[in-house]
Amino acid sequence: MTRNDAIRCAEKRLDDGRFFLDLARRVAYPTESQNPARAEDIRRFLAEEMMSSLASLGFRCRVLENPVMSRLPFLAGRRVEDENLPTVLLYGHGDTVWGMKGQWDAGLSPWRLTARGGRWYGRGAADNKGQFSINLAALDCLLETRGALGFNAVFLLETGEEMGSPGLREVCERERAFLSADVLIASDGPRVNPDRVTLYGGSRGVFNFDLIVKLREGAHHSGNWGGLLANPGIILANAIAALVDGKGRILVDALKPGGIPENVREAIGRLSLPENTAPPIDTWWGEPGLTPEEKVYGWNTLEVLALSCGNPENPVHAIPAEAWARCHIRYVKGCDPEAFLPAVRRRLKEKGLDAVEVRPVRESLYAATRMDPDDPWVRWAMNSLKRTTGTPPDFLPNLGGSIPNEAFAEILGLHTLWVPHSYAGCGQHAPNEHLRVPIVREGLRVMAGLFFDLAEGGRPA
Repeated sequence: MTRNDAIRCAEKRLDDGRFFLDLARRVAYPTESQNPARAEDIRRFLAEEMMSSLASLGFRCRVLENPVMSRLPFLAGRRVEDENLPTVLLYGHGDTVWGMKGQWDAGLSPWRLTARGGRWYGRGAADNKGQFSINLAALDCLLETRGALGFNAVFLLETGEEMGSPGLREVCERERAFLSADVLIASDGPRVNPDRVTLYGGSRGVFNFDLIVKLREGAHHSGNWGGLLANPGIILANAIAALVDGKGRILVDALKPGGIPENVREAIGRLSLPENTAPPIDTWWGEPGLTPEEKVYGWNTLEVLALSCGNPENPVHAIPAEAWARCHIRYVKGCDPEAFLPAVRRRLKEKGLDAVEVRPVRESLYAATRMDPDDPWVRWAMNSLKRTTGTPPDFLPNLGGSIPNEAFAEILGLHTLWVPHSYAGCGQHAPNEHLRVPIVREGLRVMAGLFFDLAEGGRPA
């Protein structure tokens, strides 16, 4: 059987409706990891749906208890054909964000997969049940057409990614032997351009911290006390302005990368963000002298995610007692996140803003990773994807967002290849989450081709 046979088999899964039915079953499980009441649903999803699906592909599976958050277990399976063959680690997350039932368009439900206008709607359809389901379907087609994979495979499914992947690092440390592999091939996140395949090799890290100004107990009348009492809102505004200017440029050198490596800059330079984005890009925002692509894939950003002072719903004529802001740094490989908070504190002290407390928060979870554009696995994957589509894919040394890739790249020491099967407008983390059917078709095709090439060619030189 040929490579084209495997690709046609994958397309047939879409055309005969089998893939839709598989995904519909998986979407029907309400696996909201942020909702403690869903703990039993999450375990049922693993036991009833995923263990049987993986067993049908020849995986020997077991549930791995989470050492950090027990209600969010892992499922791991391993299929060994020959110890001398290369081994691929596949990954997905079976959890979702809140379903937001009642906020979806009429006729749509988060826990029912609905086909409408070339899209499939349902919570987890894009993030991430649909994406890992595409990869499993491609594996199944390899078995159907070749009779064997031609490589060994490990599958790791977590159920806490939307909570920041608690326990993932610990499980990778503990199960290092079971999860050992040559390369990670997985799917999550969006394509750069919806109509062209993307390959990325890592992600920016994420680091959150709070700025807190608490000066006294209770608010005080602004007529009687204005000019006599320091205003925490004004102090907080000045603290933010000391870190980032009015055009989004970071003002503290220790919060920025030292530069963009030349081969990374060259790889980013071959990208082109879609012209008609919604919302449109603010080209004047961010680090001057960088292209839009360099800003999101090659540089750091500092954002204010939320802030509060006084009573925003019902302001009164009083000087508030305190103010708070949640700030957020996305950073690239090569930056030291341990240096961020000391640098922020030094900057605020230099500006005389000693009343501002700088506090780390639990959500500082993901480290930055990046694949070298010259890595042989990158060249191998790029050639395979181009062979299937006829068009060179977009390559990102790292995604602009953040995923738990450091568990695979750093702890397990793997080359990491990510082929996303969604796009930026998919509605993930919002009502009306969906997959675009043309991306599903192309995803099935390219993954069948990628796995076939691994079976036929083995490890890249």
